[in-house]
Amino acid sequence: MPAISVIIPVYKAESFIKNCVDSVLWQTMADIELILVDDGSPDKSGEICDSYALKDERVRVIHRENGGVSAARNDGIAAARGDYILFVDSDDHIDKTMCETLLRALKSQGADTAACAHFNLFPGGEKGPESFPLDEGVYGTKEILDSIVRPLLKDRIGEDVFNGYVWRYLFSRAIISENAIRFSGAYLEDELFLIEYFCHAQRLAAVSKPLYYYHQNPGSVTRRYLKDFESTFLSSFEAKRALVKKHSIDCIEGWEDITLWAGLLIAIGNEYAPGNAIPLSDKRRNVIALCAREPFSSAIASGKPRGAGKRKQLVIDLVSSKNYTILTLLYALKNRGR
Repeated sequence: MPAISVIIPVYKAESFIKNCVDSVLWQTMADIELILVDDGSPDKSGEICDSYALKDERVRVIHRENGGVSAARNDGIAAARGDYILFVDSDDHIDKTMCETLLRALKSQGADTAACAHFNLFPGGEKGPESFPLDEGVYGTKEILDSIVRPLLKDRIGEDVFNGYVWRYLFSRAIISENAIRFSGAYLEDELFLIEYFCHAQRLAAVSKPLYYYHQNPGSVTRRYLKDFESTFLSSFEAKRALVKKHSIDCIEGWEDITLWAGLLIAIGNEYAPGNAIPLSDKRRNVIALCAREPFSSAIASGKPRGAGKRKQLVIDLVSSKNYTILTLLYALKNRGR
């Protein structure tokens, strides 16, 4: 059985999937399997995946009807045979030493999970390292809860938000399987998976070296207009509340209002997004209605959160004062020409 199962969901990836797959197959350790999940891709991505399976026996391909990244990852988990699981996004790539480095760190520290820093790659070709939130070393359950789980629940407003990237971790397949941990939803699915997983993990080995290359994609799902964002976000929010109750997580007071404010800010930006083709006056009307609906209206009534960056704080202040005209004008200026 392979030591590591690498799972890559694939959808409309024909222009970059080869770079991603090659980075996995060229790892310095050979004891891996690569599971490519073709999520009903309408381009030639599925054919490219099949061509790799013909050339390398470590590659397996799953073809499925389009169901989204959560369903694709879940199919990969069900098929995985490795002791550990690494998720990679099809538009990214990994350092040739990533699997070996994370597995060595995990085993040398007697850990069940490992994590690393990463590089952010921007469309203009710039590259910037982003460190893992924990210094290099090994961490127990208390540090994991304090540094990963609680920030994923509350710290969603400030400038240094803890991002729920699943691809910077080497996960224990035993923990995932024994606790039936799966991805769900079309948005913020990574955060829910991490919260659930790290309520079971016992020991984390952190590596300071950037080993993952994250391509900042302007057309990704987190950047374009999402028609059903409000319902998707609220489903995620309720799932977080359920996890808090299930695991008796001792959260910082007020995490629910902070999370709702964070979701509201994204929902407002989404409503004003250039991809939303309705007139600006209708966008303003929709934002007013959004802020008046529960549970957002209760979060607004609870008071303004602090610690946000200048732009976020400006939106918070305008929403709190119900100054939707200026809010609309600011977004119109921001999105002009896009």
